[in-house]
Amino acid sequence: MCRFCMREDGVGEYTRREVLKAAGAGVTAGLFGPTLVRAADDAAVQPAVEDPLDVRVVYVHQKEKQWLGWPGTFWDPGTFTGKSRELVEEFGKQLGIAVSFEPAPIHDPAEIDAFINKVKAERPKGVVIFPLNADEFISGTIDRMTQTGIPTVVFCGLGLFHTGFAGCVVPVARRQGVYLPSTTDWELGPVRFGMKMFQAAYRLRHTRVAVLRGTETVDQVMEPLGLTIRFLPRRRFPDTLKSIPETPEVVAMADEYARAAQKIVEPTRSDMINAAKNYFASLKIMEEEGCQGISMDCLGLVGNREIPTPPCLSWTRLLDHGQSGTCEADVNAVMSHEVCLKLLEKPGFMQDPVPETERGTLIGVHCVCATKLNGWDQPAEPFILRSHSESNLGVAVQVLWRPGQDVTIMQMAGPDRMLLGQGRVLRNYDTPPAGGCRTSVELEIDGPPDPCDTKGFHQLFIYGDHVRQFKAFAQMYGIACEHI
Repeated sequence: MCRFCMREDGVGEYTRREVLKAAGAGVTAGLFGPTLVRAADDAAVQPAVEDPLDVRVVYVHQKEKQWLGWPGTFWDPGTFTGKSRELVEEFGKQLGIAVSFEPAPIHDPAEIDAFINKVKAERPKGVVIFPLNADEFISGTIDRMTQTGIPTVVFCGLGLFHTGFAGCVVPVARRQGVYLPSTTDWELGPVRFGMKMFQAAYRLRHTRVAVLRGTETVDQVMEPLGLTIRFLPRRRFPDTLKSIPETPEVVAMADEYARAAQKIVEPTRSDMINAAKNYFASLKIMEEEGCQGISMDCLGLVGNREIPTPPCLSWTRLLDHGQSGTCEADVNAVMSHEVCLKLLEKPGFMQDPVPETERGTLIGVHCVCATKLNGWDQPAEPFILRSHSESNLGVAVQVLWRPGQDVTIMQMAGPDRMLLGQGRVLRNYDTPPAGGCRTSVELEIDGPPDPCDTKGFHQLFIYGDHVRQFKAFAQMYGIACEHI
């Protein structure tokens, strides 16, 4: 029984088989509604006895009333402490984090030493520090507290940091393992994001993705992410697919996509049924291997006609429900998807980059694209059902991206290197008259003047401006960042 698959009512647990069976049956309740695949993924962030998702919170300030110091004698640290504690407790409930507060603010060297020793011994998943006056930076206290080796958020509200204190604050802000927001956001949005980073890192370490290629079965842990890749023989997919019958759930999934599409161009009803079978074959492999995502060398299987239709629609559905479905057994793309899904709660679009040299733009194309680009709790983008462009077989979605939409470009180029960029959607392309893959979107990019110099391959295009969030995550967990 999977210890991550707790029932929402808190009674007992779901088995993996119950979760995946119910997720498949969930298509009858509406294609784009919640399914137990998402519920199971959410349950995975709940603290487990042997490996809790726990965070320590501490307030740091002198006991006597501050005099002649920042943020000023007029500021009431007691009021801030009460409000911020309520907010952090609520963030913990939302994110499934066990939050514990130090019983009182600390300041004296002995108290600081005791706290540092405690977190080093207990190894929580994160620490949140609220320094309540600038003297805690000037004295070096906060600097010491951020060198425990535990990922740490330091909230620096307006009044604690100005350029006169740069010499004692900036080195802390730029240290690996630290996120220091200096902000006027008194609703503590950056603190919630810091806690979200703790949660995302925890979930990555409790995620295993099946990658089907070659003939070997072997696990590889991708550090510093901690994500496990389970390599499986490519033959596993066609063999599993043969065991999937045309059940009512398979038919329901095919019918739901047919109804939701703006139009259907190439696919036949038989194509739709086979595409839905691919999805249930994917779920079966994930269930049998204890995996929360899947990728495979699909082009080889399609080219050899070992499967009747590519898995494009299956991957789209997985991404729309919070799990990674990744093309071409590309491990970098698997890591990119998983970081995006865990940190932002939305899918990205893995694409082949195509420079448009005359306009200096970048076009991204592929036959797998999620429709829930704004997030799983938001409406899907419109889409057309097409065939897989390279083979003209099966079912792929052509997702229509919103012109003017801000886009983040991100790729994990290895587990310890991240490429980042930004752009805006200009237009979508149809195939034909264009060639290439079915979802085809052009971006104006804030990148190299010559798009041929853009770094990376199979980068993600992601709705929204998330560069600062990815940079913060990279700094927190020891990942080098480069511009695309």
